[in-house]
Amino acid sequence: MNKKEQYAAWYRQSIENPSQFWEARAHDYLSCFQPWQKVCYWDYTTADIRWFEGAKLNVAYHCLDRHLQHDAQKIALIFERDEPGQSEHITYQTLYEKTCQLANALLQLGVRKGDRVCIYLPMIPEAVIAMLAVARIGAIHSVVFGGFSPQALHDRIKDADCKLVITANEGVRGGKVVPLKANVDQALEIPTSVTQVLVIQNTQTKVPMNVLRDLYYHEVVNHQPKHHEPVPLDAEDPLFILYTSGSTGKPKGVLHTQAGYLLYAAFTFDYVFDYQPQDIYWCTADVGWITGHTYLVYGPLSQGATVVLFEGTPQYPTPSRFWQVVEQHRVTTLYTAPTAIRALMGAGDQYVTAHDRSSLRVLGSVGEPINPEAWQWYYQVVGEKRCPILDTWWQTETGGILLAPFLGVAEQRPGCAGLPFFGVVPAIVDVAGNITPPDVAGDLILRQAWPGQMRTVFGDHKRFVQTYFRKHSGCYLSGDEAKQDQQGYVTVRGRADDVMNISGHRIGTAEVESALVAYHCVIEAAVVSMPDALSGEAMAAYVVLRADYIWESDLEKKLMQQVSAVIGKFAKPKKIYCVEVLPKTRSGKIMRRLLRKIANHELSDLGDVSTLANPESVTALIDALQKKNISSEA
Repeated sequence: MNKKEQYAAWYRQSIENPSQFWEARAHDYLSCFQPWQKVCYWDYTTADIRWFEGAKLNVAYHCLDRHLQHDAQKIALIFERDEPGQSEHITYQTLYEKTCQLANALLQLGVRKGDRVCIYLPMIPEAVIAMLAVARIGAIHSVVFGGFSPQALHDRIKDADCKLVITANEGVRGGKVVPLKANVDQALEIPTSVTQVLVIQNTQTKVPMNVLRDLYYHEVVNHQPKHHEPVPLDAEDPLFILYTSGSTGKPKGVLHTQAGYLLYAAFTFDYVFDYQPQDIYWCTADVGWITGHTYLVYGPLSQGATVVLFEGTPQYPTPSRFWQVVEQHRVTTLYTAPTAIRALMGAGDQYVTAHDRSSLRVLGSVGEPINPEAWQWYYQVVGEKRCPILDTWWQTETGGILLAPFLGVAEQRPGCAGLPFFGVVPAIVDVAGNITPPDVAGDLILRQAWPGQMRTVFGDHKRFVQTYFRKHSGCYLSGDEAKQDQQGYVTVRGRADDVMNISGHRIGTAEVESALVAYHCVIEAAVVSMPDALSGEAMAAYVVLRADYIWESDLEKKLMQQVSAVIGKFAKPKKIYCVEVLPKTRSGKIMRRLLRKIANHELSDLGDVSTLANPESVTALIDALQKKNISSEA
């Protein structure tokens, strides 16, 4: 049977008999120390989800030990530094030994099964090693993106109750230095449960060391034995916590477990990308995000792939950087974000065509919906009209790809996420939970569990139930708006809740609003999305000042700095509007729909404003806009 026929048969089986289907896949992709007794169980009423109960395994063993007999000298990581011309090849044998050394060091430092370890690192090999070492001993890693501020880092360390932090003296990205150790020091000024900080000497810069807490990585790790027996773990033991923005101010600690997540990461990587043993695979995501977890570390390494690990940015030192890396390392599969694609498209075709891209055979897109114009450029210019585009849709919560135009199965449709992966049953519903007609947008829900699904919000299962399973009973609510045609193809339009997707980073409006209101002269704030040619989506912020303050020319800059300090530079609004009052309903809720339309200059059709308690506010807002009484145009 051809691949299209196989997809149809497998998909039908995965829906009608999920236990049988996933058991067969588990035999293909998992090497368990002890077999499972039950393949799957889920109850979406209580959000109780379990896969492969009774099995014992170790994720690091799958990513390392399994490959040593036949592929010990195969390259696991091609590390490409920020500056061109500096690269390092790391074999599976070396990666195994370095992981074992760190695992032994962590045990010596008192880290045990179930302890949480925060990893706050740049894109260097030690970031991958740290994830694998923590998993190897049965601890739980919480990777925090290096762009997060000290305050955001503190909040995540505190929520996860981390015992130890692994960081570096500095990171280097796009020719700029990131003061990681200084950020950790500031984050830990307010006491947490952290007792020790391991510091990697990544650059020549010396940083202050707290003798009671801080240890140099090389001094603790390099003398350790190069072997460590992996800890057998239960299938549903936690593997990692990864924080993602929610519609409230507090980020959610998304928790994934061992067997189901690993199987889904391995299977989706293999099937979606049509992985071949000779491939040079490059996922450009940072390990601080779920794409880096699943499709840079766990999925590819579990399959013995050769992975490019890139420290830099797409446009440093020139916009040819990506294509220089593709040419130098003969990359076959490139998985990147629409924001990067749009930025490189804007730089000009000459940066692409100057480099040999004949090695490429698959191009992927992830993080946000890709607009058709960027899709066409990616296909025609980068891929020379011969490489299929995999426009994938999934979430931190899903663990892996849920929708994609699978090679040999689906049609290539610019801007369309494609067909569901095995075991994934999408539906588009209206506010009442009724299935919408074909091509009519609504809430994207999922009616059946899959192995890679998150298990809970760390420390707050009630929030897990409320967020994902209450609105549409018996179904998982994705929080995205989508439409589906008669052939089953799904087009995802973007977030339906108060979470925005800025350059592939999920940012909660409440989190940004809280940061703005924390500034001494701001009494109220509202943040909405606006389209942006580069990032796909940007933020517009409306602020109301305290009565005794007036808008000053430098206040916009100060508010931008405030958001950067509390969350990170990537969360800064593009525009800030100073207004006297915000439009509110009679129940006191801010009508963000109106603010969004005003920010986008959609003034001719503001819709129903009959529920406003202060309709005069609309006129005031429009006047403020037209008079350019906003910070960015003051």
